[in-house]
Amino acid sequence: MTTTAVSRLKVGLLLPHAEGRYGGQTAGWAELKAMAQLAEQVGFDAVWTIDHYALDPAPGSSTPIGVWECWTLLAALAAVTERVELGPLVTPTSFRNPALLAKMVETIDEISGGRVVLGLGAGWVEREYQMLGLPFDHRVSRFEEALQIIHSLLRTGQVDQQGRYASAEGTVLAPRGPRPQGAPIIIGSDGPRMLNLAARYADGWNAFFSRTYNTPEGVKPLLAKVDAACIEVGRDPATMRRSVAVFTAFDLPGAVGFPGAVTDPSATPAVRGTPQEIATRLREFAAVGIDEVQIYLDPMVPAAVEAFAPALEALRTLEGTASA
Repeated sequence: MTTTAVSRLKVGLLLPHAEGRYGGQTAGWAELKAMAQLAEQVGFDAVWTIDHYALDPAPGSSTPIGVWECWTLLAALAAVTERVELGPLVTPTSFRNPALLAKMVETIDEISGGRVVLGLGAGWVEREYQMLGLPFDHRVSRFEEALQIIHSLLRTGQVDQQGRYASAEGTVLAPRGPRPQGAPIIIGSDGPRMLNLAARYADGWNAFFSRTYNTPEGVKPLLAKVDAACIEVGRDPATMRRSVAVFTAFDLPGAVGFPGAVTDPSATPAVRGTPQEIATRLREFAAVGIDEVQIYLDPMVPAAVEAFAPALEALRTLEGTASA
């Protein structure tokens, strides 16, 4: 079952590559590159992106929110960082041909020297599917077939599958990158069918803070579902890594944060406070069985990354004290 042993908690940073998310502005490549490099410098373990074509309009607007393309950005980040892991939270498998996606992942894994983590999901913003001319029906069934192709290609370098929604006949993945088994896969969902697929194919599981209420207590019921899904397919639950996004806010003079409607504070209380208080809160996530957190900063600006750095230091001190 889910362990309560507390080990080193990996901490990642979500980048602001959607319109208006960079302190009220839109970050370009120069800003995103600098922010990723700053995250690496101050001690973050990973840098994450979201994968959307467009988000639903902000309250009071009819214009969709644009987003820089996820995998193009990850390829560029792989070339300008040295240590941090890189990945999407999460990539809808229906956006791209699954064999092509596997090749993209393998190529960026080569560029990065083996630092890619492949976050996968079934997609949920219907407007995007309309914009791209993609079907929105049978999303989990489509996801399952795509996942099987991606998993086989990354793990064995070949697949021969004829499906209802996705096929890859006599397909090979070559050349191979630095890891013989390919990048690890994490699946972001808490639906029963998706959890079953995660237990069968994934190395890890992820949930966004909107699903956990941004609290360790809110995580527990979801972890119980992950455990049950693993047991159902005969898998040791301890072999499934677990991660959650954590909404963390700072009051920075002159910095524009998110409107309250974007992250309802009544449903999603932000983690905030002194570095010691933030570190203690993150340790509470680890104590309930979380292996990694992805920090969703408010505001998403370099000053907030710098403000978070002392909390990272405090977290590592707490971990060192606990292991002594």
